Amino acid sequence: MIKPSDNPADPFKKALAEATKVLANDSDLTVTYSMDPSGLTPDTVRLPQISRRMTSEEVLIARGTADALALRHKFHNDKTFSRYAPQGQMAFDIYDALETARVEAVGARHMPGTSKNIDAKIGNDAMRRGYDGVKSTEDAPLAQAMGYYMRHLTTGRDLPAGAQNVMEIWRNFIEAQTAGTFDDLDSFLDDQRAFARLARRLIEDLGYGDQLGDNPDDLDSDEDQNAENDEDQDDVESEGDDQEQEDDQDAAPESAQEEQQDASEATVSSDDMAQEEYADEMDMPNEEAEAEPPQSAPVSDADPNYQVFSTKYDEEIAAEDLAEPAELERLRAYLDQQLEPLKGAVSRLANKLQRRLQAQQNRSWEFDLEEGTLDAGRLARVIANPTTPLSFKNEKDTEFRDTVVTILLDNSGSMRGRPISIAAICADVLSRTLERCSVKVEVLGFTTRAWKGGQSREEWLGQGRPQMPGRLNDLRHIIYKNADAPMRRTRANLGLMMKEGLLKENIDGEALEWAHRRMMARPEARKVLMVISDGAPVDDSTLSVNPANYLEKHLRDVIELVEKRKQVELIAVGIGHDVTRYYERAVTITDVDQLAGAMTEQLASLFDTDPRARARFSGIRKAM
Repeated sequence: MIKPSDNPADPFKKALAEATKVLANDSDLTVTYSMDPSGLTPDTVRLPQISRRMTSEEVLIARGTADALALRHKFHNDKTFSRYAPQGQMAFDIYDALETARVEAVGARHMPGTSKNIDAKIGNDAMRRGYDGVKSTEDAPLAQAMGYYMRHLTTGRDLPAGAQNVMEIWRNFIEAQTAGTFDDLDSFLDDQRAFARLARRLIEDLGYGDQLGDNPDDLDSDEDQNAENDEDQDDVESEGDDQEQEDDQDAAPESAQEEQQDASEATVSSDDMAQEEYADEMDMPNEEAEAEPPQSAPVSDADPNYQVFSTKYDEEIAAEDLAEPAELERLRAYLDQQLEPLKGAVSRLANKLQRRLQAQQNRSWEFDLEEGTLDAGRLARVIANPTTPLSFKNEKDTEFRDTVVTILLDNSGSMRGRPISIAAICADVLSRTLERCSVKVEVLGFTTRAWKGGQSREEWLGQGRPQMPGRLNDLRHIIYKNADAPMRRTRANLGLMMKEGLLKENIDGEALEWAHRRMMARPEARKVLMVISDGAPVDDSTLSVNPANYLEKHLRDVIELVEKRKQVELIAVGIGHDVTRYYERAVTITDVDQLAGAMTEQLASLFDTDPRARARFSGIRKAM
């Protein structure tokens, strides 16, 4: 007998899944809910997870996401989209934003109820990206502004605040550059091919015509002409072949037999010559033999098959090189202000951790000694038998190996807001706490330099889009605090995480391998690596041209390598994301406010040599 679910959100999730299938006009569509970013594949829609509390915001965002993805499934054709897609990154982003707006406009025309839901999704995305606070074209993305502008034209609806702000920043420029091109827009919406041509004209109006690449319609004309020429040539060759066949049939059987014999002799002769040439090559001196090109080392030690299209645009950079000192101080002050209510709780947890660490550094005793401190616990033996000598004890220093801890922080866009603020302040407080216990701490971050590609993608497009290019974005690995640098000198660096535009996409596998290599070069006897992340590795540019699990598989391979070597103790904390399916030693928290306690308990458990304490921690982990 199946036990009914006690999750109050389940009936709503089931109803939303069925509604999504109906809206997409596909009864076989699979609808899932996940902490991973929402997305669409040919047979699956992935929606944001809904908690038991079912807040009105969660419900609206889930509905809006479901409607947007269902409409794209119904009204969007990937082949047509790819056929007219521009080659340059900016042009492609504008093209994609316009197509998204077209699909949602068509849906709003047929099903007006979807507009309100999609508005909630757009508003949430805009707020998460900080669009309500941008003030110039340098911070407001033109591609998003074009999508918002077209949605406004086609639906006549006011946009949510953040989206409206981005559109207004670019509105005068868009209207000046595209005057007349948007005329009669409604007639293009239902025809994706015609709309794709219109989108390419708009991109040219905006000044990005050089990124469009070849016109697919011109290529069609050339292909049709070549096909006609090929057919004419085939007709001529066919007539010639027929004539040759007639001549061959008139030839005597004896001549055909002679030709076969000559061909057989020629084959034997060529084989003999090849064998002689091979023997001669084998006898050649080594210096005359052609040297084989050296094989390049694999990109990843964990998976030799993992590919990277280009590493020349990747950067490993210190936090102080990404902002001026004055800006870092300002961002740090903003971070402190954001988390003032939480600092007390984090500090109390850190002090608890410090007491546990210091107690282990000097807490064992030697008993039954002839001199030292009188052992009061054994005085009962003396009273029972006065001939028993007094027992003494001495405190013994336990070996506390020199240790280094690396905190690796996910700096992806989904961490924006409260999660990244709490992660930064926790890293700060724990670093100072561990330093007081003579444990060195390194704080690292990982993200990408651009959204949806960057210079790597530009180079890939320029080379004709070769198949299976591997990772297709530019990495940015940030050193917030070096293990040898005192916290007082690097404190301001953690404020960089508050910088607008820093947080982009996340490629966890390479970041974990980078942090592991740094630790292996350290001289400390014990090495601990803590990963803080809120999702699976996601990079749109890479996943659009590789298998869907490409980055996730690499992450699993790197984790397996680290855990098998056992030279680094690996632990992880997932924020609203089940990292226990990746890491052997991990904890998942559902509320970001639990982060400080989770990090403290994780570190404390590693330094706790008492099996009962480890068991208590295991219970805490399960409860979370």
